[in-house]
Amino acid sequence: MGRYVIRRLIQAIPVLLGATLLIFAVVFALPGDPIAALAGEKRGNPVVVALLREQYHLNDPLIVQYGYYISGVFQGNLGRTYANVEVSQIIAAKFQVTVNLAITALVLEAIFGVGLGLWAALRRGKATDSMILASTLILVSVPTLVTGFVLQLLLGVQLRRWTGGVEIFPIAGVSDGWISYVVPGFVLAGTSIAYLTRLTRTSLVENLRADYVRTAVAKGMPRRRVVGRHALRNALIPLITFLGADLGTLMGGAVITESIFNIPGIGQELFRSVHERQQPVVVGIVTILVLVYILANLVVDLLYAVLDPRIRYE
Repeated sequence: MGRYVIRRLIQAIPVLLGATLLIFAVVFALPGDPIAALAGEKRGNPVVVALLREQYHLNDPLIVQYGYYISGVFQGNLGRTYANVEVSQIIAAKFQVTVNLAITALVLEAIFGVGLGLWAALRRGKATDSMILASTLILVSVPTLVTGFVLQLLLGVQLRRWTGGVEIFPIAGVSDGWISYVVPGFVLAGTSIAYLTRLTRTSLVENLRADYVRTAVAKGMPRRRVVGRHALRNALIPLITFLGADLGTLMGGAVITESIFNIPGIGQELFRSVHERQQPVVVGIVTILVLVYILANLVVDLLYAVLDPRIRYE
């Protein structure tokens, strides 16, 4: 197991290099001079501009700039903004908020996705199954932007009116603790819930048709045990894969959700940094997201051996 983990971490290095180089090239290819943007509508002092361009290696070729950046990353330094603020400092102040939002979304996704998929699989072909499949189709079809504003209207305006002004689910900011993440977490996980529901249903239906399940039923084993201990456990392997990969997607896709609900996370910071042409912040955030994605996939691979004892990592 230890050798497998070390091997996977070594394999992650070229992934990190390729992903960061790609985003580095795209971000720094954007039109406009970030140093000139610092002065706003006024024309910056040519001497100061020249010094800043030299300090941030903006006069060097792209590959040289990337070399400076990635060498700093391996030393734990994500660089500085053009306002001379450490990028790691900015990310540290916002990262926990986005992690809280992503974890809330992941929990809601697991509960609703697996629960609805299980319900549909056990009632395959019935009205409940058709209703759940139709609901997931609607959830996939509606954009996140629309879902967010609709829930804000229903929970923030209509529900408060029905409850006499009592706010049950906050719809802006994170000042109310974990309850503040419930509505934006559901909006963020909406599409993933639909996909996970369908994946759970398909995977569980396939396992319920397997020979070992028919054998367990023929031996008189209770249906709850057959479904929970045998069929569902084997069906969880593709679901764990989906959830692990989706963690990075949820964190990276929080830009719209955080903007709608005014959540001060790295998604909102990423949007602001692109607008203000703060390339070091954009690349730093993407680098962190790539690392999260790599680690999540490693944890998923290790969980395979827990779910299926036949899987061994030598």
